[in-house]
Amino acid sequence: MNAPRAVVLVSGGLDSATALALAREQGFICHALSVDYGQRHHAELEAARRVARAQGAAEHRIMRVDLAGIGGSALTDSAIAVPEEPTTGIPVTYVPARNTLMLCLALGWAEVLGARDLFVGVNVLDSSGYPDCRPEFIAAFEALARLATKAGVEGAAWHVHAPLIRLTKAQIIREGVRLGVDYGPTVSCYQADAEGRACGRCDSCRLRRAGFATAGLTDPTRYQGPSGA
Repeated sequence: MNAPRAVVLVSGGLDSATALALAREQGFICHALSVDYGQRHHAELEAARRVARAQGAAEHRIMRVDLAGIGGSALTDSAIAVPEEPTTGIPVTYVPARNTLMLCLALGWAEVLGARDLFVGVNVLDSSGYPDCRPEFIAAFEALARLATKAGVEGAAWHVHAPLIRLTKAQIIREGVRLGVDYGPTVSCYQADAEGRACGRCDSCRLRRAGFATAGLTDPTRYQGPSGA
């Protein structure tokens, strides 16, 4: 019996690298998809290439969507500063409709491949409060996939896997270490430099650093300064 195929969203960060490893552990032939959406931290796309290659993805594609054209986020609009202190509510690093559009691209590619499984590394506990990282969103998108595709109308069962959604960052890191994920080449920082070195101050850097500390593991992140501060 042939192994099932899955499309895995791979951003180049810690979470998506772990999601890819988990998909492979479950026996899927993984097709990695990254999205160039106009993000200011473009180094993550090079990291995504490294992650896909290191983990033996059957294929890796980078698709383009111009979310910078609508702006509204510190990750796509250089006029909006990335916060370097904790904030309340949904932060300005939220990118409108990003996960919806990424999953739509993954859905379309999966239908062409004959795959019926999507993997995404969203997490509700350490997500900075993004609405499109919640279990309700994943369930709604899975229902959409069944209604909006030829395969779904013909009776195919779509599954959107979010294996990290209720894990802490430390638990995610421990899972990745168990699976042999090398987190050194990954890039999580919202304002990484051209070489992929992290600022050490943004929300994503704080969550990542705290995750390694709580897991009791050495943080392999490359920082722009000697201490990342």
